Amino acid sequence: MASVDPIDIFLPPGGWFVGDDSYRIRTLLGSCVSITLWHSAARLGAMSHFLLPTRGGTAPVAELDGRYGDEALQLVLDELRAAGVPPVQCQAKIFGGGNMFPGLAPTGNPMVGQRNGEAARALLQAGGITVVSESLFGIGHRQILFEVATGDVWSYQVAHDTRQGQEDVA
Repeated sequence: MASVDPIDIFLPPGGWFVGDDSYRIRTLLGSCVSITLWHSAARLGAMSHFLLPTRGGTAPVAELDGRYGDEALQLVLDELRAAGVPPVQCQAKIFGGGNMFPGLAPTGNPMVGQRNGEAARALLQAGGITVVSESLFGIGHRQILFEVATGDVWSYQVAHDTRQGQEDVA
């Protein structure tokens, strides 16, 4: 019996996806962060790609938006629950939060990537979801590949060499 190749899904910024073991999810992160959630028994996985920790403000939100960490997580948790998967039974992994402008002088406030990574940790902890692995921060961007069939996530980080303006594999 021939094996079937997984269906590739590419998540753009603000994207999120929940699927079964027939999917492989990819994305490219800079200062953005991805949270992956995997339920081993159901062979169901979810991945988000958010740009900012929260929308901010006090106005009521008409529709959840995957560009914001708190809302992206809510979107995937809602879909997991609809599929009969309790989110607290999932394993979480967190990726991204890279510093894309290492030559800029710090302003005293954490860079957006740092804020995104810290928000992901806090959101998962508040939801009672165990983080089993993370690859956060550093300089440069990451390519992420999530095999839903196994729960494996590969992270390939590419750092920007500010001396030469070249990218090197880190």
